[in-house]
Amino acid sequence: MSGRPTSHERRSGQAWDVSYRAGSPPWDIGEPQPAIRTLASEGAFAGTVLDAGCGTGENAFCVAALGLSVLGVDLAESAVSKAREKATARGIDADFVVADALHLERLERTFDTVLDCGLFHTFDDDERRDYVRSLASVTRPGGALHVLCFSDVGPGDCGPHPVSQDELREPFTRGWRVTSVKPNRIHTRLEPPSFPAWLAQIERV
Repeated sequence: MSGRPTSHERRSGQAWDVSYRAGSPPWDIGEPQPAIRTLASEGAFAGTVLDAGCGTGENAFCVAALGLSVLGVDLAESAVSKAREKATARGIDADFVVADALHLERLERTFDTVLDCGLFHTFDDDERRDYVRSLASVTRPGGALHVLCFSDVGPGDCGPHPVSQDELREPFTRGWRVTSVKPNRIHTRLEPPSFPAWLAQIERV
């Protein structure tokens, strides 16, 4: 676990865990993000899968339904607890652990596919570089990383902490190949109900 608050926690003035203890945070829509559901239907996930910043597990459950081995990790203990409860109640075979996304090497595991849905944009520049190094420690060579994050390009209002395409690409210049970055949407429980996003496909080399 990280000893200092992340930039998101400093900006919001509260720990990630508080968002889940207080109820459902705006980004927890109670179902998989449509973009992730589409990726799953297109066969984008394979082998062992890591969901970094899994929240209460909806995206992980979508991937696990494909018959794949999925581990969801989140810094928020309350989110992980809710994900485990959901998995048990629904009879879904997926594992969830509390872990710091900036220190994924502590998992002592590697994965064929990694999913980041709504985590990358919460970090500042320094954290993004640390995060990408952390991702490199758990992504096998030839493995795939899928990133869905808020975009700074409309149409419509942009979500919290939007990033440019250059800001998304920059940390992945060494040891990775960005194969595509396409416009998409992230759905929330806010108004408007969805915001512009980037969906990036990135290969570990």
